[in-house]
Order: sequence, then structure tokens, then C-alpha cells
Amino acid sequence: MAQTWTPNSWRQKPIQQVPDYPDLAALEAVETRLAKYPPLVFAGEARRLKTALANVAEGRGFLLQGGDCAESFAEHGADTIRDFFRAFLQMAVVLTFGAQQPVVKVGRIAGQFAKPRSSGVEKQGDVTLPSYRGDIINGIEFTEEARVPNPERQIMAYRQSAATLNLLRAFAMGGYANLENVHQWMLGFVKDSPQAERYRKLADRISETMDFMKAIGITSENHPSLRETDFFTSHEALLLGYEQALTRVDSTSGDWYATSGHMIWIGDRTRQPDHAHVEYCRGIKNPLGLKCGPSLTADGLLELVDLLNPANEAGRLTLICRFGHDKVAEHLPRLIRAVEREGKKVVWSCDPMHGNTITLNNYKTRPFERILSEVESFFQIHRAEGTHPGGIHIEMTGNDVTECTGGARALSGDDLADRYHTHCDPRLNADQALELAFLLAERMKGGRDEKKMVVNG
Repeated sequence: MAQTWTPNSWRQKPIQQVPDYPDLAALEAVETRLAKYPPLVFAGEARRLKTALANVAEGRGFLLQGGDCAESFAEHGADTIRDFFRAFLQMAVVLTFGAQQPVVKVGRIAGQFAKPRSSGVEKQGDVTLPSYRGDIINGIEFTEEARVPNPERQIMAYRQSAATLNLLRAFAMGGYANLENVHQWMLGFVKDSPQAERYRKLADRISETMDFMKAIGITSENHPSLRETDFFTSHEALLLGYEQALTRVDSTSGDWYATSGHMIWIGDRTRQPDHAHVEYCRGIKNPLGLKCGPSLTADGLLELVDLLNPANEAGRLTLICRFGHDKVAEHLPRLIRAVEREGKKVVWSCDPMHGNTITLNNYKTRPFERILSEVESFFQIHRAEGTHPGGIHIEMTGNDVTECTGGARALSGDDLADRYHTHCDPRLNADQALELAFLLAERMKGGRDEKKMVVNG
């Protein structure tokens, strides 16, 4: 890394997706206050995540990353956090069994407040206002007052993140994550699912495994790993003033870490190699994500990989691929081949959400079949290239929303209006998210069986 990096060196670079704050003095005052606040996460936790992701990069694990499109102040509550955490753990149990590998659990939570927008303005009728950019910046209400960027919202976002992290840590370490409980919740889903028989076989195998473990004396009472779990947080590092204010030197290593979350990522709209977001991220030691869309060339990807991971550390960089179900076969293989040719150590993760958004009955939605199609293509391409399909990155909620069509309960366009609650993009509901995990587990098991046949054949 060049010696010229500092936590504020990004301010000398061009920047995209920046809000236009009318009162710069007020903005500076808020950032100064935030810089004195305690860190939200700690460097040691981020290093632990990087170690886990290094195993994924080497083919010995799977990354499950998911959560809200954009967290909101209005929906913040203990029940919402609990329901998300429960759905997430259920997915992790199913994927662990399917992959027969550790699942690294990373939530889009406790910091996912800012959103990039394709347009800086939104028009309704004859009225044009600045776009909603997430609760950390402005309000979703379509009024002139709400859409003015307000720096005080950063303080609110910090406090909500701190409260959310406090509850997540309690859930992860206090017994709520007990594997026996999580499995029982999953069985309830299987029983009520329209495709119950399809999932029951896998659930029954998990039950048999749990029963066998109990029979030989392996229980949550004598093995803490069955009742506790590592859970990490992540978000897009979009609002760089906020990120800089929470960037701290680790006292044990002397390195700089973003303490706003364990892992941060660079979006598809802000990955210009000579711009501010890449400049900021290259200097911190957290695990990083990089969104890779259809416009990213192989040479462009290699340039970014060298900038963000010059030491070629396994676990440092996750490539989050978001092409669309009809474009993944065109774009993913050339990126894989370039990375493999240069010997770069990365985690390959599939974001099947952002390239599959359509408008139906005046609602933005994502058809479940397109989401599943992109995931299937992602796995097939990696198997053909001999590389490890290392993870999935989804927008989901633990609530019973109706924002994505399809799935076992066959939500239609007419159902979208029932419970369409998202502040930004459509999310999988709890049932759809768990269904996706079951389908993924089936494919992972199929991939393992194919490998065994090749080895034994």
C-alpha cells in the first residue's frame, strides 16, 4: 500500500453518489462528534472474519451474506431483529448441512443505511425532488423538507447500529442461537411449506444427525459451539464522511480499521479505481467486498483486485457478482479465468438480487425463479471452471412481506400490494429465503456427489 494513504485521503479524489448537504458546517460538526464515539465493532472481530473468509477462499467454507436492502429508523425494533436473526440462522443450518462445510454468517445489518441511486432526482407528477438515499441521509417521504440531506441522521444511524449490535451479540452468544432450537424452527417451516415433501428429506437427515450427536453425548450443554455462533455485520461504505469518523487505529497492530462494521463493500456504481471509495477502502484492514456488474471488464477487475488486495491475502477480498439471470453466463467466466490466471485469492459470491429487478403492477419486484436461475448458473459455471462457488449475497427479511414474486407459495403480482414494506428494493421474505437455502443445499449436495463419482470413477 502506498504510504500516502490516510483516513481522509479520499477527500482529494473524485467521488460519486455523494449527497449535497446544504450546511457543511453542521456536517463537519456531526463528523467531529462521531469521531469521539466508541467503535461499533473491534479490529479483532474483523480479523476473525478475515480468517473465516480465508478458509472460504481456499474452498473450505461458504459465505452467507444477507439482510435489509436499506435499514430504516421506523422499522427498528427487537422483534424485527429477532425475526431476521432467526431466519438467517435457519438458512445457515440448511446450508451447513448441504455444503458439509462451515458457513460464515455476515448480515447486511447494523449499518446498511445508505443507498446509491441511478438518478439524483425523483419525479412524481409535476414535482421533482432529490432522490431518497437512505435514512442516514434523508427521509423517504416525498416532501421537500424530508429530502434535504440532514447530517444529524448520522447520529441516529450510529445509535441504531449500536443498539442492533448489542442485541445481535446477545442472540449469538446467549443461547438463542442454540442449534437444537434453530432446527426446530426450521421443521415448522418444512411442515407448513407447499413443497413440504421436497424439503422433508433433507430436514429428516439433519434430525438424524442431531439425534446421533445427542446419543453419543454431544449436546449444547457440553459443546458451546452448538449454542453459540459467530455473527458479523456488513454494509456498503457509501457515506465516506461517516466511515472516516469511525476509522480507528488498532492498538495491537497499529493498522487502520473501519469500526462501523466488520466487513464493508464497494458498490457497482462507486468502484472507479481512481475515485474516493476505492481510495478509502484500500487503506483499511477490514475484509472488503467488491460488487461486480456487467460493465466490469476482466482487466478492470484485476486492477481493482491489485489496488484493494496488493498482498494477495486470502479472506481480504470478496467478489460479489451481480449480473442478472440472463447475463451471468456471458460475464462471469471471463472474470473467473482472469482471476485464476493471475493467481488471485478471492471469495466468489453470487448476488442474484440486483440484476433481476423488474416492475410489475407499479411495484419493483424480483421473481424468485430468476433469482434461483442466477444462483444455479453461478454454481454451474464455477464447477465448469474448477473454482469454488464461495457464497451468496441476498436482500432478505425475517418478516412476512410480499415484495418478491414466486417461491413455494407462488406470490403473484396481485399479492405485492398486501405487505410491500421495503424502503428501497424488494426483499425475499423469511419463507422464500429459507426455500432458497433448501434449494441451494440440494445443489451443493449434488455437487459433492459429482466430485465423489469423478474421484471414484
